Amino acid sequence: MNDLKAIIKGCQNRKAKAQKELYQTFAPKMYVVCLRYCKDRTEAEDCLQEGFIKVFNNIHQYQFKGSFEGWVRRIMVNTVIEMYRKKQPEVLVDEFPMLAEPEDRNTYDCAFSHEELMSMIGDLPPKYKLVFNLYVLDGLTHAEISEVTGVSVGTSKSNLARARQWLKRNVENRMLEKKQAVC
Repeated sequence: MNDLKAIIKGCQNRKAKAQKELYQTFAPKMYVVCLRYCKDRTEAEDCLQEGFIKVFNNIHQYQFKGSFEGWVRRIMVNTVIEMYRKKQPEVLVDEFPMLAEPEDRNTYDCAFSHEELMSMIGDLPPKYKLVFNLYVLDGLTHAEISEVTGVSVGTSKSNLARARQWLKRNVENRMLEKKQAVC
């Protein structure tokens, strides 16, 4: 912790060496955070770079209270949300078709790896993915999601429900594919 405190103080004094150490320490974890929200690696890298610019420009505001990693993480998530708002046109929740219902809805003895599940989450339509990640993975309430994204609480709830429905159908379809590949 003392090393981190010294690095943070160095960054507050605009020391390039401290900034490099801070970046090397937190960039891998924050890249994963960005990747979870972004459509591809290039967009995640852009968000990561933009996020660290904000970290370095605002590090003087860090008061050494609470988790520094949490502080950085919040900046990264906010950066992704800002980028999302700029790039995505306003889309109504009904504009994304749902996956086709699987023909056989039986439960199969199939397990998905963490990577497969994260891939399915990554395949969600953008608005669904944003709300799903903020609610399920980051633990925000619908009121907080409404505040940071600018959508209504009702839209947040609707997008989460549709994301869950979309994921459920995607899981069922992939389970069917696995069953058919085995047979």
